[in-house]
Amino acid sequence: MSKQWTEEQLSLYLSSIQAPSEELAKAAQQHSDQLTKPPGSLGKLEHTASQLAAITGELWPDLSKRTVIIMAGDHGVCDEGISAFPQSVTPQMVHNFLQGGAAVNVLARAAQADVVCVDIGVAAELAHEQLVSRKVMYGTRNMAQGAAMTREQAIEGIAVGIELVEKLHASGSRMFATGEMGIGNTTPSAAIVAVMTGISAEQAAGRGTGISDHMLMHKISVIEQAIRVNEPDRNDPLDVLSKVGGIEIAGLVGVILGAAKLRCPVVLDGYISTAAALIAAALAGASKGYMIASHQSQEQGHVFALSALDLSPCIQLDLRVGEGTGAVLSFHFIDAALKLMQEMATFSSAGIDGRNDQ
Repeated sequence: MSKQWTEEQLSLYLSSIQAPSEELAKAAQQHSDQLTKPPGSLGKLEHTASQLAAITGELWPDLSKRTVIIMAGDHGVCDEGISAFPQSVTPQMVHNFLQGGAAVNVLARAAQADVVCVDIGVAAELAHEQLVSRKVMYGTRNMAQGAAMTREQAIEGIAVGIELVEKLHASGSRMFATGEMGIGNTTPSAAIVAVMTGISAEQAAGRGTGISDHMLMHKISVIEQAIRVNEPDRNDPLDVLSKVGGIEIAGLVGVILGAAKLRCPVVLDGYISTAAALIAAALAGASKGYMIASHQSQEQGHVFALSALDLSPCIQLDLRVGEGTGAVLSFHFIDAALKLMQEMATFSSAGIDGRNDQ
């Protein structure tokens, strides 16, 4: 069981998160510039390698032990008919994760990553020996009619993510990826992005699980109604999270903050994860330096959320499945970045003439 965190305890935790080391980033870039290639020619691979050094405090960190954390929770706003799938799919997909049959499981096996599935707010009783049960609530309330959860529940959800990362770090994990499952969760994500970035509900809302034009228009109106009814304060990220967020999003906020506190890279998946990252960054600005954007999803609001965080995705594959799939795929990109820095020859070691700048 998680301990009950007060807002004061959370504030103290947030203040302890330190920015990554600029000195290590420069050292990594200096090494990269000595490799047998034109300076900067490996693009994001070089930037990522420098970021990893800055994050971990090691030039070439060992990130072979890595974990994707799937936070699962339901949403009362599904009562408004905003999803192509019924809410019953959430617990069914949780069982699929636990049995190893989902897309994220297949990709995690290929990336030699562990998958941890957390019931933080599924609206059903779940039991499985591999399930991490940290249920804060049985789904959020309908945000179109009032606050999705209390401020205390949002803080409890954040604490679940923090404490889980601490536990996994103690057992050896040094890199984390954010995953999620919750039918309807692109709707609260769009609401968070709209509030935190200032874009309209129409710009923030996407097709989620593949809804029709008519359903998309309805989804936009539901998001507008939720923002109008709740009046979330963008200057108070906990207010935004509790009023128009989701409990699994709160859990992901905690995962991001926990990774930042422990100086571990956290690879963001798609739209839902990036909505959580907006909240995390607003709570602790230093946490942005620990985030790696895996991909840009088909959800149209995702580009605005990434831009607000000044993040550039590693890959572009037109994904919109969620679960952590894009984040796990990006583990290969991160491995490649480190391998290049570790194994490429320098101009000196290869006996090659270096750049002749006049």
